[in-house]
Amino acid sequence: QVHLVESGGGLVQPGGSLRLSCAASGLAFDAHGIGWFRQVPGKGREGVSYSSPRNAYTSYANSAKGRFTISRDSAENTVYLQMDSLRPDDTAVYYCAAGHPTIPLIPNDYDYWGQGTQVTVSS
Repeated sequence: QVHLVESGGGLVQPGGSLRLSCAASGLAFDAHGIGWFRQVPGKGREGVSYSSPRNAYTSYANSAKGRFTISRDSAENTVYLQMDSLRPDDTAVYYCAAGHPTIPLIPNDYDYWGQGTQVTVSS
């Protein structure tokens, strides 16, 4: 059975940093793309960043470029999202997902999802 478990969320002041982790089990980790998404109440899931299988390439939403960095540790079956220069509008529940998406920052093509971790940016 596939499990994706996010961790690392919390409360941080504007300008601060957090590192989110997505630990995967039950799947061929390096053969799957891993995406990070976020969602606020009343809105759909927004793509944030993506790591292709074996981290051959990465992609970022415009809102994340220059501030967020995605990385992958194959030995630990974990994908990280380093988030710097956080802003209040980054506040959301962050989810990781695994699959083989046609369009990486669109949530439709992912097969597996984690339960999410809350990120709150506030002074």
